[in-house]
Amino acid sequence: MDLKELRELTAPCGLDCFNCNFYLANDNEKIRKQIQAGFSSAGCNLPDEGAVCKGCRRENGNCAPRRALGLEPCKVLKCIGSKDIESCADCSDFPCDNLHPYADLASVVPHNTKVFNLALIRKMGLEKWAQEKAKSVRETYFNQKFDI
Repeated sequence: MDLKELRELTAPCGLDCFNCNFYLANDNEKIRKQIQAGFSSAGCNLPDEGAVCKGCRRENGNCAPRRALGLEPCKVLKCIGSKDIESCADCSDFPCDNLHPYADLASVVPHNTKVFNLALIRKMGLEKWAQEKAKSVRETYFNQKFDI
């Protein structure tokens, strides 16, 4: 993946769309069916087009997980657009309330990794973070026991 595509597939809040199951489901029917089964077990019917995503920036802040959960488009994308910056990592107000962590849905969506990812992007650079750290942050968040 080249740097331009990495920028497009990294949400301005620091989420790694390129590792998101909704993005991976574009080319993987098994993942798409797993997403649909998860929503079905919660009593929601998610059609094929609802179980795939092009990424936050490409979806104008209305990515598939937000749509599936009935949420409004993301405020962060609008915010960085008004400030003419690439991401929250470039903002003089970082961190702000747009990056606030929430316990709600924490076991389902990786939103509590945003500030950590942005700090790593600042420290490592986008390309190195994407290649060396992004996937392990997501996997640690969802699969490891709390260990501090």
